Amino acid sequence: MKVFLTGASSGIGAALAAFYASQGATLGLFARREAELRRIAASLASASVATYAGDVRDAPALAVAARDFIARFGTPDAVIASAGISHGTLTAQAEDLPVFQAVFDTNVLGMVATFQPFVGPMQAARSGTLAGIASIAGFRGLPGAGAYSASKAAAIAYLESLRIELHGSGVAVVTVCPGFIATPMTVANPYRMPFLMQPDVAARKIAGAIARRRRFYVLPWQMAWVGRLMKLTPRPLYDRALANRPHKPRRDRSDDR
Repeated sequence: MKVFLTGASSGIGAALAAFYASQGATLGLFARREAELRRIAASLASASVATYAGDVRDAPALAVAARDFIARFGTPDAVIASAGISHGTLTAQAEDLPVFQAVFDTNVLGMVATFQPFVGPMQAARSGTLAGIASIAGFRGLPGAGAYSASKAAAIAYLESLRIELHGSGVAVVTVCPGFIATPMTVANPYRMPFLMQPDVAARKIAGAIARRRRFYVLPWQMAWVGRLMKLTPRPLYDRALANRPHKPRRDRSDDR
């Protein structure tokens, strides 16, 4: 199996790299932090690994990496857009405007840029899966996390559009919505995180959903019920319930997912 994934230097991305390496997959790993990326790749000595240092906001860099991977190994069986950043944001704060842009550029446009170079080759092969890591945070707006919630809602809608566009092409699109995963992105959250899952467990479950070509997958399963409840809660009740919820810290703690 051949897998290309972004956000590979930590969190879910690194856990996915380790899982697929354990299955003997050929890997293309893309992430911002070159030293950490090389460390991850070195730990996967049993796997065939190509590393690409870059930011998913740099579409030309992703295109170069995609061409190199395809030239060396062929069209991948799965492309996983796992790179993401999370910041606490407040619209009232003018200094948060560039943070909003960075979050959207990374979490939404970065996903588009990740998939774009692979769509044509996958269509030609009439096979493959494009998997995007969204979040249960995209189901409803969360106070103090406007950028993150909105970006994940946009990612969910984008992935659905892409799935319909590719219907009948042989290329599957999988939307993955994790709940709370124990990664650098969640470590400083100042609120209770129910059903917190370890990255290696999440990676195994996500890989299973990708293998089954699940259209929409929420993990852990308990969060699927939480998500349904969030969607069904009337707006006045939802507003009152979350009005005093602690906010995600606004200090810089961006990272590959």
